[in-house]
Amino acid sequence: MILHITTREAWRSDAPYRAESLDTEGFIHCSDLGTVHLPANRLYAGRTDLVLLVVDPAGLDVPLRWEPGAPPDPNGAWFPHVYGPITAAAVVAVHDFPPSADGRFQLPDALAG
Repeated sequence: MILHITTREAWRSDAPYRAESLDTEGFIHCSDLGTVHLPANRLYAGRTDLVLLVVDPAGLDVPLRWEPGAPPDPNGAWFPHVYGPITAAAVVAVHDFPPSADGRFQLPDALAG
């Protein structure tokens, strides 16, 4: 499974999901269980309106490529990039993604075990 961070408002289960980055960068940024905290903390610290889309790569009908982050992660982590809209059928779960009391993110308990 791969994960995508978005807002509750942007997620609609009745249509293919398109992040703004699909138009500006040509792909949708995603993460895996071990890396989702990295972009969350870098880009969304303290935000309380986020959800995690859990995406089954087998349900995608567009290319998925593992590539260096954009911008590259200082520790060399690679991330899954989805080169097209994510179909609603590929999204197998949606989890609230609130920050901890200190404003930082960690993997939700529902996905950690």
